[in-house]
Amino acid sequence: MAKNHSFYIAAITLVATLGGLLFGFDSGVINGTVDGLQESFNSSSAGTGFNVASMLLGCAIGAFFAGRMADRFGRRSILIVAAAFFIISAFGSGIAQGSLEFVIYRIIGGLAVGAASVLSPAYISEIAPAHLRGRLSSIQQVAIIIGLFLAFVSNYFLAEIAGSTQAEFWLGYATWRWMFWVELVPAFLFFFLLFFIPESPRYFVLVGKIDEAKSVLQKLFSEEEIEAKLAKIQESLQDQKAPSLTDLIVKSTRKVHPIVWVALGLATFQQLVGINVVFYYGAVLWQSVGFSEGDALMINVISGAVSIGAVAISIALVDKIGRKPLLFWGSVGMVITLTIMSIAFSNAFTNAEGQISLPDPYGTVALIAANLYVAFFNGSWGPVMWVMLGEMFPNQMRGSGLSIAGLAQWLANFGITISFPILLTGIGLTGAYGIYAFFAVVSVVFIAKMVQETKGLELEDMDQLWNKS
Repeated sequence: MAKNHSFYIAAITLVATLGGLLFGFDSGVINGTVDGLQESFNSSSAGTGFNVASMLLGCAIGAFFAGRMADRFGRRSILIVAAAFFIISAFGSGIAQGSLEFVIYRIIGGLAVGAASVLSPAYISEIAPAHLRGRLSSIQQVAIIIGLFLAFVSNYFLAEIAGSTQAEFWLGYATWRWMFWVELVPAFLFFFLLFFIPESPRYFVLVGKIDEAKSVLQKLFSEEEIEAKLAKIQESLQDQKAPSLTDLIVKSTRKVHPIVWVALGLATFQQLVGINVVFYYGAVLWQSVGFSEGDALMINVISGAVSIGAVAISIALVDKIGRKPLLFWGSVGMVITLTIMSIAFSNAFTNAEGQISLPDPYGTVALIAANLYVAFFNGSWGPVMWVMLGEMFPNQMRGSGLSIAGLAQWLANFGITISFPILLTGIGLTGAYGIYAFFAVVSVVFIAKMVQETKGLELEDMDQLWNKS
């Protein structure tokens, strides 16, 4: 592959992954605003949980419809709509005067996050050469983590400058509102840059625009590769009808295609291990065991930095050792660290002032275990799940498959997120992290028994791989 092609692929990959950055920022920014929301809207624990989790309902809807809409209107076109929704949500969430209004804007943001979560990695998979696809698709997770990290950093510094998340800040607005408005900068950048990247060549073939597909392929591959690539894409879609959800059913057996069950397992287990409790409720979690608000926000920043390092390691390994080993050992690591966290939190007690505290050495043990847990997740399930969802479906069923998997992923995310405040006051952190550890154990078995290695395969060969399983 010529250097100019590699540079072009890298450039459009970076633009596409801005969707992941906004996905991460939108998910992480809520972390530092929980106290401000609770005070401003006078909401209960359950109400606060719904305010935090409401975005995830939009994510589920956005993920479900994005794949199918992308088959009809194009990957890039739907990403442009998602970028506009990010802008509306960021502004509206900060200006909202009540819970209902806030929830509406967060759901709009959720539609954008859901769409970006499935379409950004799918788009990258469709423009990347097979030998680089894992690394390029993994950049999506880097972008998500950077987005989370930027949200944590901006939350921390805004709270430090203002004094607290509830304090009045610029122009008389509370600090937590400005935490949402920071997102407007990357949202506008994403919106404008999307107009400068091409549509997916596989989408053009899907809708019969062969000349347009060839034009895009000329920018991505050398002349000797173009015809072979185009022929293989056309062959994979030959005699196929317009994509629909019925593509997920095997005609000969009338059963759900085995690839769908694997995708659903990947999508749900990524959430059932509880990672977004750390992302969404990190500040609340650490304050609940005795850390100050400032210290809790700083711990989030440290976790974000650890996550970036872990994803960098994953990128270096995913196209060398493969997807399955990373998933397997990531799950093993999460079983160990989640169990340690559950045990450490069981030693929390209420002091004379009525505050919950975690005595030494358990506070240190919990902090180290939590960051190792984040590292294991972001070195494995974080990036690899999105890599596999973007590449594992054959061309004909990619849009429909992503819709179903994306819906399952965000519904699981919603369930875990909205249940955490209730678990915190019910069975406590020990019970909550014990549940997440159990699902990590089940994920080890799932990876060993169900997942096939996709490293190095062309997208057009995926159907043969999963039919063997």
